[in-house]
Amino acid sequence: MTEAMSRELLDRPVWHALSGPHARFALAHGTARRFLPEIGPLAASARDDKQGMDDLAALIPQGGTLYTMQAEEHPAPEGVSIERRAALQMVAEAHAAPRSAAMRPLSAIDAPAMLALATLTEPGPFALRTHELGQFWGMEEDGKLVAMAGERLRLPSYCEISAVCVHPDHRGRGHARALIAKVMHQIEKRGETPFLTSYAHNDGAIALYEKLGFRIRREMVISLLSRRPA
Repeated sequence: MTEAMSRELLDRPVWHALSGPHARFALAHGTARRFLPEIGPLAASARDDKQGMDDLAALIPQGGTLYTMQAEEHPAPEGVSIERRAALQMVAEAHAAPRSAAMRPLSAIDAPAMLALATLTEPGPFALRTHELGQFWGMEEDGKLVAMAGERLRLPSYCEISAVCVHPDHRGRGHARALIAKVMHQIEKRGETPFLTSYAHNDGAIALYEKLGFRIRREMVISLLSRRPA
């Protein structure tokens, strides 16, 4: 894959996931796509002009929200409020050796516990069927899910690690590091490159990702779109 192709994919990852490997999870309106509501609120348009923004706005539920994530800011669609947050996209440049830790693959039966953990720890948008986007791994204590991480956006040759979360009572034990290394290893076994996105202010997480072989590729913009009352 050429550098230009990689740049295009990673600069607009949501669009390329929804129009490519994850098209089966997409709702479409004109030039815009969003994930099914039960999968999550990420959305994108193929273009940032007025038509693209109008199509994107049409996918926002009444009284609801959507998130976009791309390299460049896009204008606010008409009738839509926008809140922008700075983020960093990081791409793995080194292989992470799997760490010895008790974990297991998660499945649909774990979906309520996964949603509860994500709701508590707020790693980013997560819904009841987000786990269908890729394989998730979890760690338990006394039969309760206390940490997890998994795959979200799939692009040609790339896969995003997401929903890295640890229950507040179980932090500082290396759970996140072990889970990320496991997910990285699974992605790399398929011949794909892991990447992830972190809010720019999350210094602790960024430092951990760097220790695991990730390097900052570029700044990204996460935009929260909310339909304004009529």
